[in-house]
Amino acid sequence: MRHDRQLVELCRSVVEGDRVGIQVCGHPVMRAAIYAHYSSRRQSAASVEDQVRICKERISREGWQLVEVFQDRAISGATALRPGYQAVLAAGRNHDFDMVVAEALDRLSRGQEDVAALYKRLCFAGIRIVTLAEGEITELHVGLKGTMNALFLKDLAAKTVTGAKPRARLHFVLASTRSGRIQAMCEPTG
Repeated sequence: MRHDRQLVELCRSVVEGDRVGIQVCGHPVMRAAIYAHYSSRRQSAASVEDQVRICKERISREGWQLVEVFQDRAISGATALRPGYQAVLAAGRNHDFDMVVAEALDRLSRGQEDVAALYKRLCFAGIRIVTLAEGEITELHVGLKGTMNALFLKDLAAKTVTGAKPRARLHFVLASTRSGRIQAMCEPTG
């Protein structure tokens, strides 16, 4: 009889619980969503699958319930205008999960203001961010890692421009040869 009552209570918590989800021994099981992302066409598409796999392993070890996987492929982490990222924000507003699990904070965003906004919005909704690299994300992570990620983007942009300068300095010169033919030559400008 007592076992039946416990089973009824368990079922009631699943059906009636708005944000509780499944309960085991009276404790709610945390509902986790995974976010995976790679930013460049030069990176492997398998990167997303690898990220999802290792996040699933962590979720399983912790006894959390996986409810959804969000992902973005070949879109820069410097922009928040990514479909998967926007879906995380929307699902967070709807309280569809209790935490977001990602490989690292820079998988969620490399933009300093985007990391801060994501953290603020999810925290306001009572949703935690947990990464395999940093653990549970706090304001300290947002400040320090957000700054480091922003510096990484700035450095990457500088390297890209520096690498493009030698190519931009080349120009074609039309020259006349002794035989009277016109020849195109490529020479550096300085």
